[in-house]
Amino acid sequence: MSLSHRLAQIEDLEALHALMGRAIDRLQDAFLSPEQVRASRQVMGQDSQLVKDQTYFLIEDGDRIVGCGGWSWRATLFGGDDSIVAREPAPLDPATDAAKIRAMYVDPDFARRGIGSRILTLCEGAARDAGFGRVEMMATLAGVPLYRACGYVEIEKIEAKSSEGVTIPLIRMGKIFRDTVV
Repeated sequence: MSLSHRLAQIEDLEALHALMGRAIDRLQDAFLSPEQVRASRQVMGQDSQLVKDQTYFLIEDGDRIVGCGGWSWRATLFGGDDSIVAREPAPLDPATDAAKIRAMYVDPDFARRGIGSRILTLCEGAARDAGFGRVEMMATLAGVPLYRACGYVEIEKIEAKSSEGVTIPLIRMGKIFRDTVV
């Protein structure tokens, strides 16, 4: 693999949407029932605001997008353009708030090759450069092992509900940067 990274652009949205669909369908199935996997599309997905804010990274192998993820200085913790989850665009205060790690996806054909870790490193570095001393995210069960390995700790377990009432388990996780004084 010859991996490179860059910030996502509006013209990448279609390809990102397709990658996210494959990732949801194939990487969540070991952790969720088929009904929950289908329903999870209502609480996960592409948030084009991250692309507009230029805080959304993608990883490419040649010209193929194999992973994506971002961070945000906005209050929204999770949810995409088409999700039923309420989103809050208010800006965060780096002195008191945690930046949000958002919409992390890896192409199933490239899973477990360090792409998720690389995206996290990019996001954490950008959040730190913006003055944030900590980050948090809403993790899927499939992502929890990676996030734990990268130093994230569980804050709380929640259950999101689809419009049909199907519950999707999620875990809010956080991390304090080591060089931050609390």
